[in-house]
Amino acid sequence: MRQRAFARLAAPLVLGALLSACASMMSNTPAKVADGVYVGPNGMTLYTFDRDAMGSGKSMCNGQCATNWPPLMASASDQGSGDWSVVTRDDGARQWAFKGKPVYYWVRDTKPGDRTGDGFNNAWRLVRP
Repeated sequence: MRQRAFARLAAPLVLGALLSACASMMSNTPAKVADGVYVGPNGMTLYTFDRDAMGSGKSMCNGQCATNWPPLMASASDQGSGDWSVVTRDDGARQWAFKGKPVYYWVRDTKPGDRTGDGFNNAWRLVRP
């Protein structure tokens, strides 16, 4: 009797945990939160650039700028979801954007957890949830 009662109580919890795990695996977000900021799949900190107009669908960081601030690239099949969208760069490549602003890495961050680009030239900001 106790086992059946336990099973009736546990089943919704197990089902909820499975659904949550499936939803997170199917999530189409290119980054995760670590220590209060977004990081890319490689664990490196992500930044936005003040000159990028929110929602413009465009990056103002090209050429040498993109060498120093590599974009978080999106594949041809990536689709935005929630706060994440995809913008097309001047060269036709696709880049992830958070809340309408393209996101980038900073070449001088050498290991996960580095945040040396925050405030650089008073134009680069950490991407926070």
